[in-house]
Amino acid sequence: MAWDPVWEKIFASRGWGRYPGEELVRFVARNFYEAPDRSAVKFLELGCGPGPNLWFLAREGFTAYGIDGSPSALRQANARLNQETPAWHGGLTHGELLHLPFPDNCFDAVIDNEAVCCNSFEDACRIYAEARRVLKPGGKLFVRTFATGCWGEGTGTPAGHNAWLVSEGPLAGEGLTRFTDMRMLMQLLLGYIFIKVATLQRSDANSHHAICEWLVEVQKE
Repeated sequence: MAWDPVWEKIFASRGWGRYPGEELVRFVARNFYEAPDRSAVKFLELGCGPGPNLWFLAREGFTAYGIDGSPSALRQANARLNQETPAWHGGLTHGELLHLPFPDNCFDAVIDNEAVCCNSFEDACRIYAEARRVLKPGGKLFVRTFATGCWGEGTGTPAGHNAWLVSEGPLAGEGLTRFTDMRMLMQLLLGYIFIKVATLQRSDANSHHAICEWLVEVQKE
């Protein structure tokens, strides 16, 4: 199963972040701000949720596509895009990440902002292969995903390879969360060219726990 219905309950019951993370903004700026025609640059976000990243891309003039399994999240994303960026280009799709309904060599960039980590290791390998399929040659994949050592890892109920239904920390109650080490990253992103690998860490709960993430940029040959 590539999408957990717990996310429909989450998106239907509470608000979500309205703005993109600084790391994603930097990825977009570094790679695409100098494009002579931004509307010709096509992004796809995997697990777009209510669309803060798509909103940013649309405001910057890029063509933005998103796919998510939550109807509530897609309704929120569509409403915000239409209201705040009425001339936006792109589209929203209700579907699963295992089978992206897009042709080969379609997108300049694909974004995974802590979405694929909600899938098993086996499914995640297939999802990243699908992302590679829909990327144009030379296209970029941005990955932000939880790293081993992050608060919540090892708590709650085991749910597969390095995955848990965590019972502690900010991920508690949000379904399956998979934590990744460097070896797993290399396996997950097999077939890509690695451009950048960095870590992001912050403290939580009065500095008693750490939130650890990978920031990865890879490219299709």
